[in-house]
Amino acid sequence: MKIVLATGNRGKLREFKNMCEVEVIAFSDILGKIEIVEDADTFKGNALIKAQTIYKKLESKEYIVISDDSGISVPLLGGIPGIYSARYAGEDASDKENLYKLVDALKEVGVKKTPAYYTASIAIVSKYGEYVVHGWMHGDVLSATRGEKGFGYDPMFIPNGYTQTLGELDDKVKKSISHRAKALELAKPIIQMLQRKS
Repeated sequence: MKIVLATGNRGKLREFKNMCEVEVIAFSDILGKIEIVEDADTFKGNALIKAQTIYKKLESKEYIVISDDSGISVPLLGGIPGIYSARYAGEDASDKENLYKLVDALKEVGVKKTPAYYTASIAIVSKYGEYVVHGWMHGDVLSATRGEKGFGYDPMFIPNGYTQTLGELDDKVKKSISHRAKALELAKPIIQMLQRKS
């Protein structure tokens, strides 16, 4: 069974391809551009919406569709941006616009550093059923950016146990500690089981 990733985010696609030991195809390479309305109120709900939508649109059911909904939450700010992380500065906002809106929000409340966490919810949909796993990464966000690596909010996030932001840390380090890596470790046995069934 081929694995299709239900995301249009090139950063996520790159991360998944680096973390998976099997070939991963972007849904857009098969189906073209599709707008998916993510209107659930949880990461799990939005991940399932994406995976279910793409799975239904594929002509063959011999696919495993994986989707991820992830984001950053800042408790001091009431948990924002949370599920709105990808569109925090507006529907068509860039990663940089979202990043700097959160930087500005921290500056407005007068903090230079405060606890935050990333959540990754991975949904897996195939003819054998639906599964969802989660991963978290805790640390602090800064009211400034450091580093050019990664994507999204990485240049403002320092993981627990480190002094550098994800924008500064080596990709190998990020791969070993990220919320997505932790969720993917839980997803891998499920994917392998589904592949053995086919």
